[in-house]
Amino acid sequence: MRVSVIGTGYVGLVTGACLAAVGHDVVAMDDNPAKIAVLREGRLPIYEPHLAELVAQTTRAGRLRFTTDVAAAAQGVAVSFICVNTPPRPDGDADLRYVEGATRRLAEHATGDLLLVEKSTVPVQTGQWIQKTLALYAARPGLTFDVASNPEFTREGMAVEDFLHPDRLVLGVASPRAEACLRALYAPIVEGRFACPVHPDCRVDRAVPVLVTDLASAELIKHAANSFLALKIAFANAVADVCEAAGADILEVVKGVGLDKRIGRAFLNAGLGFGGSCFPKDLRAFVKIAERTGYDFTLLKEVTRLNGARQAQVVEKLRRALWILEGKRIGLLGLAFKPHTDDIREAPALALAQRLLAEGAQVQGYDPQAGAKAHEAVPALTVCPDPYAAAEGAEALVLCTEWPEFAALDFARLKAAMVRPLLLDGRNALDRDTLTALGFEVLGIGRGRPPLPPTRTP
Repeated sequence: MRVSVIGTGYVGLVTGACLAAVGHDVVAMDDNPAKIAVLREGRLPIYEPHLAELVAQTTRAGRLRFTTDVAAAAQGVAVSFICVNTPPRPDGDADLRYVEGATRRLAEHATGDLLLVEKSTVPVQTGQWIQKTLALYAARPGLTFDVASNPEFTREGMAVEDFLHPDRLVLGVASPRAEACLRALYAPIVEGRFACPVHPDCRVDRAVPVLVTDLASAELIKHAANSFLALKIAFANAVADVCEAAGADILEVVKGVGLDKRIGRAFLNAGLGFGGSCFPKDLRAFVKIAERTGYDFTLLKEVTRLNGARQAQVVEKLRRALWILEGKRIGLLGLAFKPHTDDIREAPALALAQRLLAEGAQVQGYDPQAGAKAHEAVPALTVCPDPYAAAEGAEALVLCTEWPEFAALDFARLKAAMVRPLLLDGRNALDRDTLTALGFEVLGIGRGRPPLPPTRTP
């Protein structure tokens, strides 16, 4: 099937490369000529595990091409995915100008029947506006345009695996033709009929569940899913605060809670809070969507408030431990918003760095992938070449992003580099007992120990 993808950000690039990997002929279009030039040279503007190899393989095979020409992305294609940015407006609503622009241009250049698919996260009823725009700007009368919503549920750092081995597909359609087209497009993935480029020896042992629904429901599913996951994180953080005050251990509490099959352990993680391009933006957008229907989504407003307070609480922990922050050198391990990505959008580590800098602290940090982007975003942050340099002369070290390699550091060397061996584990990802045995003073999030029983006198 000939497919086009409009937008080559995280979503668009993964979508295009993965569809090409399972056998489709894909053209990926972007208005940014510098980005397209980079992609044509075989380089990537982002870091995502397995993506560079996948792009290289599919471009060599001729199944993935990059262009700035919208006509090439509209003419002769059966399906076009809109994967453009939907940034938040000042009031929290989603800015849909890029969605409208992509829709209009596809309509103006289409030469045959076209299925236009929302892949970007958009507010409910966006599909109706897309249909109206297609009808208004159609290149010639008689063309048939179908609209579908196919929300993505890929995790940054796991996006290629999640796309090729999804736990479900949601198809929001308005016609039988749109459903048939999307089912044919995803058949290799649903039925496991492709050679997995990530795990060549893997075998798909089950068909992927496919939910076919209406446009509006599909649009809401994405916002509802992300909001619920954000809610679980905020709940774990709130419980962690109670644990800290009561002398309980949040890791034990969420372990017990997560064993309930109705709840599950995933995303019950206390720490510095969530960030990235999805959760914060989608929460704000869902609140605005609810407002337009007349519902005051106070629950999600509270999730946003709780999450926004996490970095301030970490600063307060450091202040209690160090007394005066001004002039103190503090190291940060991890600068991306999560492991396995170089994405720093709304990264808790950078929010923490800015708070510490405002206190007069000297802040230095290290990240395996996001260092250059972090320094560009926060120039006063000293980006170090390795984690040991980030600890050099520091009076405190904060684990901000739980990259797996941080658990395997030479902590004795790390301790020797520091002025004071104070380690604040902002993700509860390190072995506290091992670090304590090495002489570290370890602070966690909600990791209070229960008080000792009273001593009995004879």
